[in-house]
Amino acid sequence: MREIWIGVLSSVFFAVTFVLNRSMELSGGSWLWSASLRYFFMVPFLIAIVAMRKGLRVTFHEMKEKPVPFFMWSNVAFVLFYAPITYAAAFSPGWLLAGTWQLTIIAGVLLAPLFTIVVKTANGEKKVRQKIPVASLGITLIIFLGVILIQIPHAQSVELRILMLGILPVIIAAFSYPLGNRKMMALLGGRLDTFQRVLGMTLMTLPVWISLSVYALLTVGLPSSSQLIQTFIVGVSSGVIATTLFFMATDLAKDHQGKLAAVEATQSIQLIFVMLGEMLLLGMGLPGTLSLAGIFVIIVGMALHSYHTAVGKKSQMKPVVE
Repeated sequence: MREIWIGVLSSVFFAVTFVLNRSMELSGGSWLWSASLRYFFMVPFLIAIVAMRKGLRVTFHEMKEKPVPFFMWSNVAFVLFYAPITYAAAFSPGWLLAGTWQLTIIAGVLLAPLFTIVVKTANGEKKVRQKIPVASLGITLIIFLGVILIQIPHAQSVELRILMLGILPVIIAAFSYPLGNRKMMALLGGRLDTFQRVLGMTLMTLPVWISLSVYALLTVGLPSSSQLIQTFIVGVSSGVIATTLFFMATDLAKDHQGKLAAVEATQSIQLIFVMLGEMLLLGMGLPGTLSLAGIFVIIVGMALHSYHTAVGKKSQMKPVVE
């Protein structure tokens, strides 16, 4: 259960992303700066942490060993995740984005067949393609039902184009984040710890963030002081603390698809914190009855994921009687 609680803690810090991104959009800040500045602010903190742990040399060595897949999957995990999230903030409130983001739980389950594990057989070791955990998929569909419920009232109040601009980017992000994260874990094979992996992935995405910031400078000008402060908070809270905690949890569960799906399901709890944050900081009202029902269904699904993981872990520990 340790990985589950680490995942829950990470969701608290991740919630800051949705609240402050929405705040910056409402105050006229560009999503281009919201996206790129977060990763710029992450770099010095991560370098300092990895340097204190004497891990910089190993990190740079791994980045040089396989630069193309390292670059590709880092950008899938970070750029195709965060750029769409910040873009969508212009069209939907943070709690709605956070609810739609729970589709990443379904994505995490469906991605299982793309990965293999090494198992020992009588003839030695061989790679076996992983299967979709049926029980986890069933529980995940409950969460999907909750996502649909929270979207219904919003769909009735806005035009289709605005609805799609607030949903489609989040769907792209929801699949990109677990795919890039898992591919990086497979690529590195445990040779880097969590801090090293986050630093390496962040450095690999800097060319893209620099390009976006140059484009922002030419099209919308410099960011405001308010946006600088808020993106700094997002960078530290969500970028450094939450990402590190989440990657730590997925590292602990990487060899068990059911546990990994449960860790990814912990992110549903951020819905509560996003909703409370927007009510307190942005003065937003409480979502309607149907949306609240959807949020409740999502949280129930997350609780079932945790229970299923705990039961599965206990059953694996039982001795086999012949």
